Formats: sequence, structure tokens, C-alpha cells
Amino acid sequence: MNDLKGKIAIITGASRLKGIGAAICRELAKTGCHIFFTYWTDYDKSMPWSIEIDEPLKLKEELQQKGINVSCMELDLSNPDAPELLLNQVVERLGYPNILINNATYSTNNTFANLTTKELDQHYKVNIRATTLLSIQFAQKFEKQFGGRIVNLTSGQFQGPMPGELAYATTKGAVDALTITLSAELAPLGITVNAVNPGPTDTGWMTENIRNDLKPSFPFGRIGEPTDVAKTIKFLVSEEAAWITGQIIHSEGGFRR
Repeated sequence: MNDLKGKIAIITGASRLKGIGAAICRELAKTGCHIFFTYWTDYDKSMPWSIEIDEPLKLKEELQQKGINVSCMELDLSNPDAPELLLNQVVERLGYPNILINNATYSTNNTFANLTTKELDQHYKVNIRATTLLSIQFAQKFEKQFGGRIVNLTSGQFQGPMPGELAYATTKGAVDALTITLSAELAPLGITVNAVNPGPTDTGWMTENIRNDLKPSFPFGRIGEPTDVAKTIKFLVSEEAAWITGQIIHSEGGFRR
């Protein structure tokens, strides 16, 4: 997709080399798209999958080998000033962005029996507030002649329930609603807004038991990989997808719940 060459993409939440964020960076870098990604190692270190402290630097070096401009920053998206800070840094270091991928997420297990105000607020700050404000900042700084793209990562909340992930399901479900309304508001600016649900994806968090339990639900006989959703997103940010907006795309290999 040569139409992406020289464009500037922001990808949030690209801390881990095995993650979806890193896969998106790689796919867009193949097209000659310049990359600015964010990461937040404190969050990943607190999760069961953890992270090696140098993974973001390794990703940056890997992307630079593609001959593109690459920049990154560690950023806590729960900070209310984070969206403005990020967009200002992108403009200063690379130029005005053409593409925004809201990939960063906050997720912990909770139910009606133990969900606290603090935990719900943390999900809201990252999954909804940061996604909304980043999209607004992107649109306000947008230069129309480039053809803008926003892609939000969602998780198929309206495909079925997610017991044990009450705060995550609630806030990610709101991303779908944001996508539909924001797409109508930004269409006059030439910006498309879509969301992608990758379904269960093996980014390093799955145990062998989880893989075995999930595999029969995939008609292709395999678990989703980060590159699967990254390729879908590469299409959505291309010129070929200029007529697609306001859509929630379930790129999950026919996963049956």
C-alpha cells in the first residue's frame, strides 16, 4: 500500500514485542509509514505476562531498520494532560500525524462483587477518556489534504458477555459508541473513524490450557495472532478504505462464542 509511504502514524500501547501494538507498528512500517508509539512499562510489569524493560527500545531499533522515521515516549495515558502532550510531541518530532491507532488499554479482572470506584475509574481514564481526547486532539491538529484515519481497538463486547471483566467490558463497549458518533462528526474533515475487535489473540498471555480451550472455537483451527489484526488495520488506514467509516469490524477469524 504505497499510499501510506511518508505518512505519520501514532500507535498507543506498544510496550511489548509480542503485543498487538508492536504488530501494528511493524505492518505500517513495511509500507514506509513513519511511526510514533507510546508505551507504559509500569502497567505491563504489573501484569502476569510482565515485560523486559528494553522491549520498547528494541521495537524502536527494529522499526528504524525499515528506513523510516521512528519516535516513541513513555506515557501514562491516565494522566488528563497526556493526549495534548502526546500530540505536541508528535508534531514536534515527526510532523502532523495522518493516522491514530488507539490501541492502549487498561484491563484487570473484576466482577460485581469486588469492583471498586478506583478500579473502574482507572479503566475509564485509559480506555475511554484517553481514547476520546486523543481523537479530539488528532482532529484539531489535522491537515485535511492528507486524508485522516482513526482506528480504535475494541473487544467485541456486543458479541457476548465477558464475565469476570466487568470494568473492561463496560469501558470497551463505550469505545464502540464513541466510534459511531465520532465518525459522523469527523467525516466533513475527511477523517474516517472505525473500531476493530481482534477477538482472542495470542500476545503472550495465553497458557497452553487456554489455547486448547479456545482453539475449537476458531473454524480455521488456530488462535488469532497479532499480525492478523495488524493487517486489518493496515487496510483501514489506507486509501482503499476511504469509504469505510463508523464501523465495528470483527477481525477474529470467525470465533464462535
